Amino acid sequence: MSNRLFQSIFHQMKDVVECAVGVVDETGTIISCSELGRIGDVVLDDVPRVFNSGGVIVVHDGVIYRTFGSSVHPEYAVFVAGTGPLCEKYSSILAVSLGNIKQFHDEKYDKGNFIKNVMLDNILPGDIYLKARELHFNNDTARAVLLVRISEVGEVPCYDIIQNLFRDKTKDFVVNISEHDIAIVKEVRPNIESKDLENLAHSVADALSAEVFSRTSVGIGTAVTGIKELARSFKEAQIALEVGKVFDTEKSIISYENLGIARLIYQLPTTLCEMFLREVFKRGSIDTLDYETLFTIQRFFENNLNVSETSRKLFVHRNTLVYRLEKIRKLTGLDLREFDDAIVFKVALMVKKYLDANPVKF
Repeated sequence: MSNRLFQSIFHQMKDVVECAVGVVDETGTIISCSELGRIGDVVLDDVPRVFNSGGVIVVHDGVIYRTFGSSVHPEYAVFVAGTGPLCEKYSSILAVSLGNIKQFHDEKYDKGNFIKNVMLDNILPGDIYLKARELHFNNDTARAVLLVRISEVGEVPCYDIIQNLFRDKTKDFVVNISEHDIAIVKEVRPNIESKDLENLAHSVADALSAEVFSRTSVGIGTAVTGIKELARSFKEAQIALEVGKVFDTEKSIISYENLGIARLIYQLPTTLCEMFLREVFKRGSIDTLDYETLFTIQRFFENNLNVSETSRKLFVHRNTLVYRLEKIRKLTGLDLREFDDAIVFKVALMVKKYLDANPVKF
């Protein structure tokens, strides 16, 4: 596409510029030229000297070369057959013009940019399918979004690390969302299992941890079919990270499908959560429970409400544990040895934790 774009420019300029002008690629081959017969000729035998010049003018065999595009890894160089101040001006003007045209073209047709706009809802729903057809994007393929969040950004380019993991995956995309967030749009086979995506997320997190000395978390959205649905999978990945930050602080890989009741609590209005806490703890405030009591409750839940097993794990006498449970019952009116009361208390603890964290909602 760039070749045809450049050629249309040179076709319009051939009667304006007196000397031959064109573009060579990284192999030194002419891909566009004001003289059509020269397209395909290999004219540059000192490619490194030109493409490592940092964008400054290089004269080789009576021809002026100047790279344009990326300043780090330029893909093209404009050439002007001739030397002197006028030819140098031609090369500078062409390099700036073609660089801007290429950037505009890439932004317009780049699939990664299109996917980013879809995920962030920056494109009208009616335009999504038109753009997808224009980019030859398969709309019937199942895809899932993995959102990688780096807590502290250092000098190591995290985007490049992740991009290298998917370098040979032409149907997968790595998209920069913000300074701390990088999205991976992964094409998945039908009936993909959550654990497969979690294994992929672990691979990404491990690759980053080897290079970046900061906490990395990955939120996993559900697999969806259709370009438009990518926005939903992306939001699910965001929610997974936010909910995980509240309820699963020790986990670095959080799947939306495995959030359980935490997902339900996250979707409730805060006013309703506050009302629920007032109703549950009407006989006493949860804030009056000390750390030892809360730790006991946590271990009691982890041992499936088994008094004997919990007392053994806590290294306390069974009667001591029963005394603590009675103390909780008198304070809150909830007997944690009863399944229904235990469920209410467990949910109430999660609701309070959610309110204290005040997470971002999407």
